[in-house]
Amino acid sequence: MEKLRRYYGQLLVAAAFSLGIVFSAAIPAGAADINGKTVTEVTVTGNSTIADSDIMSVVKVKPGNALTADAVKQDMQAIYELGYFFDVVTNFTEVPEGVKVVYTVLENPVLTDIVIQGNTKVPTDKLTEILKLEKGKILNTKTLNENARGIEQYYRDQGYILAKVSDVSMSPAGVLTVSINEGVLEDIKIKGNDKTKDYVITREMKLKTGEPFNAKDARRGMQRVYNLGYFEDVNMKLNPGKEPNAVVLEADVVEQKTGTFAIGGGYSESDGMIGIIELGDNNFRGTGDKVKLHWEFGGEASDRNYSIGYTRPWLDSKETSLGFEFYDMTNEYTDYENGDAYSTYDRNRKGWNLTLGRPQNEYMKNFITLKNRKDTYVEHVDDTDVSSDEEYLYDNFGLTRSVTLSRVFDNRDNVFNPTTGSYYSLSAEFAGRALGGDFNFNKYTAETRRYFDVGSDHTIAVRAEVGYADGRMPQSGKFSLGGSDTLRGYEDNEFEGDKMLLTSVEYRMPIAKKVQGVVFGDLGNAWEGEGYKLDDLKSSIGLGVRVTTPLGPVRIDYAVGSEGGKTHFSFGGQF
Repeated sequence: MEKLRRYYGQLLVAAAFSLGIVFSAAIPAGAADINGKTVTEVTVTGNSTIADSDIMSVVKVKPGNALTADAVKQDMQAIYELGYFFDVVTNFTEVPEGVKVVYTVLENPVLTDIVIQGNTKVPTDKLTEILKLEKGKILNTKTLNENARGIEQYYRDQGYILAKVSDVSMSPAGVLTVSINEGVLEDIKIKGNDKTKDYVITREMKLKTGEPFNAKDARRGMQRVYNLGYFEDVNMKLNPGKEPNAVVLEADVVEQKTGTFAIGGGYSESDGMIGIIELGDNNFRGTGDKVKLHWEFGGEASDRNYSIGYTRPWLDSKETSLGFEFYDMTNEYTDYENGDAYSTYDRNRKGWNLTLGRPQNEYMKNFITLKNRKDTYVEHVDDTDVSSDEEYLYDNFGLTRSVTLSRVFDNRDNVFNPTTGSYYSLSAEFAGRALGGDFNFNKYTAETRRYFDVGSDHTIAVRAEVGYADGRMPQSGKFSLGGSDTLRGYEDNEFEGDKMLLTSVEYRMPIAKKVQGVVFGDLGNAWEGEGYKLDDLKSSIGLGVRVTTPLGPVRIDYAVGSEGGKTHFSFGGQF
């Protein structure tokens, strides 16, 4: 009989948890006849493990009180809510002075072991720790209920918003079994992609069908898909799955133009008619590959101008990327000395770059780049003619072969128009005669960018960059500042050297749909020789406009530096 009562009690413990049963105290028949009589004594019985004092501490009916059914009912509820009992019964004994009240309790079983099943994303040890139940002691259903909710909260904090404690049961031997349903992602459906292949979208998501759904991974996946640059908008929603507590993720995308085609021409007395054709696609044939072809023809110097680039962002399941570029270009360059134009000439650069990349984790990626570039002096255009200066030509022209190691951390919410997050990069380029080149140098660069959302689509963006190099380096490899991407208000690449400092601050605000206004300030310089000359920093302040067009972002900035005002017009995203 005792075993039967204990087992029945264990079933009640499980039912009280899994079904959410609320204890309902009932006053025995005939209690109304003693209602209002004086309480002479209050005792508790049936408890063998829980001390009388622990039970009596929540009892409000005291000797000398007038007995009321509501007071007894409240005491029974309070005793039950201690969590140690699966049943509470009240008995009354009339005596000449009034009535004795006896609370009879039936204790929960002793916990001998805990079994947790169904958990794949949170370790069993962690869930057991959250439960805070002690083996060898009476099971406390109040603690069990509270901490089971704690398990669900812990899952939600990790992003598993569908996870729940689906069942709790206890065996006659005192083994508590807690079942977890983590909420499965049943399927992923893609809508709106006419050009882009489904796998190009789904491979950016860390979510996998058949595994527990994680809202944080879904949010990050949406950011990664948008950051591809193939879509104007990306939305995701959850639909019920076929199985209980399963969902289907529906990703709805709006594609935008990713291909470019440009054709142009010009005329010069030295070259005659010049034609330019440029083809490119950042989502080639919907595969996510990037391809770009630039060709200049017709002129004497530019007839051989071309560059071909191709990037495959996913070589394998580990997200290894491969990119290469071949080029043979002759263009006009200007060298500066102390900020003044020194020599303007045509320079030919010919060679190739090969870059391999692989992520270290979700936000960190490592790269290695091999460069083979030969710079050749072609002819004098303006200012000082250096064609007969053998030392100058020796120092600045020749073959560069180098290896560059880079590490990039990027957790920005939007790589095209970030409002929160950070970007950090470290790179080291090593060039030496051992690689077969003409130059021998080491070049180090560190950059950080931070973005702060200040509300109402307003953002503060901060950038800082430092560079250092030593050894024999050609002019084409030196740090250079000046122009729309670095130090606005100055000529392109006006300041060059083997050391560099740069910082920029922008306050960005919306003006109209797809139009953004910017207030900015730039500070920096590049130097030759020893030391960073902090007393020789160049600065500028200005205003700008960013316009999103079908051809890509367009930037227009007006900056005032130490040499006066200058307008910069450029394509491409901002830092």
